[in-house]
Amino acid sequence: MRIIMAVLNFIVNLLVRIGDFVLDMFYLPVKATKSAVPSVKNITKPRSGTFNLKKKEPIKLPKIKVKSPIPLVSSFFLKVFQVVKKAFLIVVKILKLPFVFIAFVFGFIVGGIKKIHLPRFKKPSITLSARTSTSRKMAVKKPIKKAKFTYHKPSFTYKLKYVFIGFMFSFVFLFMPLVSFLFVSDLPNPSDLSVNYIPKTTKIYDRNGTLLYEIYANQNRTIVSLNDIPKNLTNATVAIEDKDFYNHPGFDIRGIIRALITNVRNQGFQGGSTITQQLIKSAFLTPDPTIVRKVKEIALAFWAERVYSKNQILELYLNYVPYGGTAWGAQAASDVYFGKDVKDLDLAQSAFLAGLPQSPSVYSPFSGNKDLWKQRQREVLNAMVKSNYITKDQAKKAYDEKLTFNTPDVSIKAPHFVMYVRRLLEEKYGLTEVERGGLSVYTSLDLGVQNKAEQIVSDEVDSDSYLNIGNGAALITDPRNGDILAMVGSKNYFDTANDGNVNLTTSLRQPGSSIKLITYSLALSQGYTEASIMDDTPLTISVAGGPSYSPVNYDGNFHGKVPLRTAFANSFNIPPVRLAQKFGADKVKDFGVKMGISSWTNVQNYGVSITLGGVEVKMTDLATAYGVIANSGQRVDLNPILKVQDSHGQTIYSKSINETPILDPGVAFIISDILADNNARSIEFGLNTPLNVPGARVSVKTGTTDNKRDNWTIGFTPNVVVATWVGNNDNSPLNPALASGITGAAPMWNKIMTMMLDKIGTPSAVVIPGDVVKKYCLGQDRYFVQGTENSVSCSGPATSTTPTPQR
Repeated sequence: MRIIMAVLNFIVNLLVRIGDFVLDMFYLPVKATKSAVPSVKNITKPRSGTFNLKKKEPIKLPKIKVKSPIPLVSSFFLKVFQVVKKAFLIVVKILKLPFVFIAFVFGFIVGGIKKIHLPRFKKPSITLSARTSTSRKMAVKKPIKKAKFTYHKPSFTYKLKYVFIGFMFSFVFLFMPLVSFLFVSDLPNPSDLSVNYIPKTTKIYDRNGTLLYEIYANQNRTIVSLNDIPKNLTNATVAIEDKDFYNHPGFDIRGIIRALITNVRNQGFQGGSTITQQLIKSAFLTPDPTIVRKVKEIALAFWAERVYSKNQILELYLNYVPYGGTAWGAQAASDVYFGKDVKDLDLAQSAFLAGLPQSPSVYSPFSGNKDLWKQRQREVLNAMVKSNYITKDQAKKAYDEKLTFNTPDVSIKAPHFVMYVRRLLEEKYGLTEVERGGLSVYTSLDLGVQNKAEQIVSDEVDSDSYLNIGNGAALITDPRNGDILAMVGSKNYFDTANDGNVNLTTSLRQPGSSIKLITYSLALSQGYTEASIMDDTPLTISVAGGPSYSPVNYDGNFHGKVPLRTAFANSFNIPPVRLAQKFGADKVKDFGVKMGISSWTNVQNYGVSITLGGVEVKMTDLATAYGVIANSGQRVDLNPILKVQDSHGQTIYSKSINETPILDPGVAFIISDILADNNARSIEFGLNTPLNVPGARVSVKTGTTDNKRDNWTIGFTPNVVVATWVGNNDNSPLNPALASGITGAAPMWNKIMTMMLDKIGTPSAVVIPGDVVKKYCLGQDRYFVQGTENSVSCSGPATSTTPTPQR
């Protein structure tokens, strides 16, 4: 900025000095003739007269009212000019006024006064250099004794001559420099031409390197160096676009003249642009066919050639220019048209791509005439032959080669997951970097698993349509590291008419009884055991300022005194409400936040109903909480991003696993054991249900909200968590015939879990934590955290496990 201000001050002062010089030129010389008259020393405003001049004696010219065809000659106007000049110098130094305004002022002063004239004398014999502002001492160049002054009104031709002189000086020394400076200052700096500033496409991959989606702001572009671009493509580009590329200074005079002739003949506009000019247009200027834009293009092209080598310009060109649609740059074009890296292009494919930039929409095989691209390819090959890049035989062979184009594919794989990852990237790196930074993002998603999960969700929702189920969602995670292996946010992402693009795995829904995991984890952490007796009898809760609340069980029955294991496994409602009353709703809420329920952080106006699913949660949060149990009490937050590389291939982020201890490993083991016990839950669900996965120890919990608006099933092994949901986006209730654990989300969960166990294998033998002891209690072997095994009475009969009829 200091340099710019210094240049500004220099130019302003230079212009003022030019103005002074111009003014000096405009003061016409005073001329005198010899005459024998008495000597005088002073003359006061003479119209004519004589006087004697002493030898070599300087004289003072009086104040004379004069008229001149040019400005700034009377004393009044000269004083005004001097004041204005000083004032503007001060203003410019302080405010740095634009040169346009300064030029206007100069123009007004220099050209705005028209009725002032200087005198003219007949038969001049001596010249006195003089200014007519105030009385000044004027030296006589040649001694004379007498001089006579005669004043005459100048002719029109005389005035016109000096008007022209004034105009030329103003134009050349004031307006042209100012206009040129303004024009140049308005141009972008070609030094900004760098691949670092080119908008680049961000690519999202699955864990196996399969491309899921490309993110870009209107321009799909992948940067590639000139060394990775085949010689055939660079030669073809030079041959067809600018055969004299290596010889001109950035613009081609012959090409410009040829374009002008064409424009005049056809009354159109043709550019005659070199490769450098096309690069400038793509990078900085609009495509509007105007003379001003063309002048800028030529000026910048000449400037760029002083900054970059020819190879650098060619590399920039091949990364900048459009090749049709959203494909910008050679690499993106190679991906779009042939599905391969640009380095793998052959001569025929290179000739095709080289012909596209002139008019991508015309020569594209997707949007243009099907035959024109072939004609353009021939033109490129012929140009290469003329430039001696290839032989005629090579050109013919390339022309005869049949090109197979990729079918335009703008689909997105794992769309809900990709949009979820995109949001995470924008939060971390910002929207601009995500859309223009050219990041390579490697995620934890397994596309094969994702595709199977999508199919299962779609099929199950369709098969359960009789239950008024309109949508479904599923989430598969690895509790050990927070990887998301699959995310199915709805039955059909592209069914926007039914809000299919809404991601139900990240949306707030009521969790029903699936949230009881939080309450029972808290209870076992507070000294309760699986043998602790729970009271499943009628309960009425008074609500201040509102009606009382009486929770009931899913089956409508009460079961009296039952062990915690039985109450939890069968999802009885009264026992967890009594626990929430004892601990306090706030403590249940805080413990849920610790286990990963992020949506509870700022909830208000909740009561003990929080333990029955009265407060909304996200499926991603439930997966985190259940993952704490699966991971032996260690919380690992979901993080689907494994690695991020910048546009140069440098790794700027690599995932690390952070475990936070939440539960005692013994508590986590006991909860897993309860939820994996098919016999324990048989009172409510029966034995032969989708909750049971034959041959595998899988823990699972269901949840159904009031009026059956949401139906959940969430289960896990030590190395996988599967969460499923069915319902309706508009929150309309499901059919009353839906049976939790039998229909709805349970069959979907069973199929996905079975698929995952087939892929990753069934869990190994159960490993009992060191602080867990086994004790025969209430007729069965039970597990206790060491130190709690004697806190309850183990005498008495075992709880009945007679299953209720399946619904």
